[in-house]
Amino acid sequence: MRKNSIKNIRINEEVLRELSSIIRNEIKDPRIHPLTSVSGVEVAPDLKTCKAYISVLGTEEEQEKTVEGLKSAAGYIRRCLAKSLNLRNTPEIRFISDRSIAYGVEMSKKIDEIARSDARNSEPDETGLPADTDKE
Repeated sequence: MRKNSIKNIRINEEVLRELSSIIRNEIKDPRIHPLTSVSGVEVAPDLKTCKAYISVLGTEEEQEKTVEGLKSAAGYIRRCLAKSLNLRNTPEIRFISDRSIAYGVEMSKKIDEIARSDARNSEPDETGLPADTDKE
């Protein structure tokens, strides 16, 4: 099975949905932050391994603790996946911290800040010219 085949894409989506449900409803580890989401899943074409990208809305420390908690519960999560999915092999799950959402929020804040400073600089002063233009 190729990496981008329709079957592999469908399996990725199904594993993502089930993994999200398991983390949200069945894991009771206090290290796992309540605002944890699975942002992406890549199942290998041979169905032996799976990379699960985890996003946590919290501090760096909470994110690290959540990934550690998920790594310690990986066997239980794999067993739950095996019960809910009808696959030939249940993939071994590797949890990877996904910082793309936090990075996007940070970039959005920077863009807003630049837009506000541009708006202040382009307001006309007492001469009627924008503040950032040269006066001759």
